[in-house]
Amino acid sequence: MDYRELAGRVIEGGETSRAEGEAILDSPDEDLLALLDGAFLIRREYFGRSVQIHQLMNAKSGRCPEDCSYCSQSAVSEAEIEKYGLLDHERLLEGARRASEAGSRRYCMVISGRGPTDAEIGHLAEAVRKIKADSEVSICLSLGLLGEDQARRLKEAGVDRLNHNLNTSERHYAEICTTHTYGDRLETLAAARGAGLELCSGVIFGQGESRADILDSCEALRALGPESIPVNFLTPIARTPLEGEAPLGPVQCLRLLCLMRYFNPRSEIRVAGGREVQLREHQAMALYPANSLFVSGYLTTPGQSADDARRMIRDLGFEVDTAGVSDPRLRARAEPQTA
Repeated sequence: MDYRELAGRVIEGGETSRAEGEAILDSPDEDLLALLDGAFLIRREYFGRSVQIHQLMNAKSGRCPEDCSYCSQSAVSEAEIEKYGLLDHERLLEGARRASEAGSRRYCMVISGRGPTDAEIGHLAEAVRKIKADSEVSICLSLGLLGEDQARRLKEAGVDRLNHNLNTSERHYAEICTTHTYGDRLETLAAARGAGLELCSGVIFGQGESRADILDSCEALRALGPESIPVNFLTPIARTPLEGEAPLGPVQCLRLLCLMRYFNPRSEIRVAGGREVQLREHQAMALYPANSLFVSGYLTTPGQSADDARRMIRDLGFEVDTAGVSDPRLRARAEPQTA
């Protein structure tokens, strides 16, 4: 397969077909560098050599009634984690300051639970107003299921983006969660889009999904067109239902990141949860298809420090983007046109 030829067609506006996606999944390990090279051509076209750093804050931990199999905070998890209610404004603002000092472009506050109460929406909206008055960091929230009125309140407070992952294919979804549906997730994303929020929606690979599920997820995200796609690799956490899942291995993780880039050329692709565990010494190579990463941990699991991440970015000849700069054609398309 000619990965450069495919990359050129994608850059010219073509789409990666399902058959081509299957060929990428079937690509031999010795094709990895060629596959990465093609993915990088697309990544460079829209994002240059810039890398955005994002930082998470676990703003409310544990005691979730949902039964998501991958999550240490879910009702079916027996993992030993810290449990606490919604953090006060002082701690949320301190987290934003730490993110800004670390060179993060985006600060994402996450709460456990099926969805936020109106009181929690009010608390977070006020925190966002205070953060925006104190910092230029972009704000993303991950809150579970959300209605459009709630999304509109958050947009009015200054929230930039809502995270709500598809996680897997529609077919496979009932295998990892039964307390809400794939359709519920699509409704939340539609509510956020209707309120004018940017979308952050991605996947967790390594949950026992099939090849068809992987390709379905890539196609679903292409149809959705989120501004940001976090690609997570399952970290099997002890005493959760998926604790026995085998690791994907670094080459497969890189193959999956490339696949997502070929299917979603214009979306920010973030190498997210599990990169330290699954990619190990190959983490830097993920920056050829991906243009964003998380630092300093993933809610209940640790991660690479911001200092080490910045060093890795610089060592590879990339640069940290703290201003959200990407392809100027995309910015022009998003900005209102003046007469």
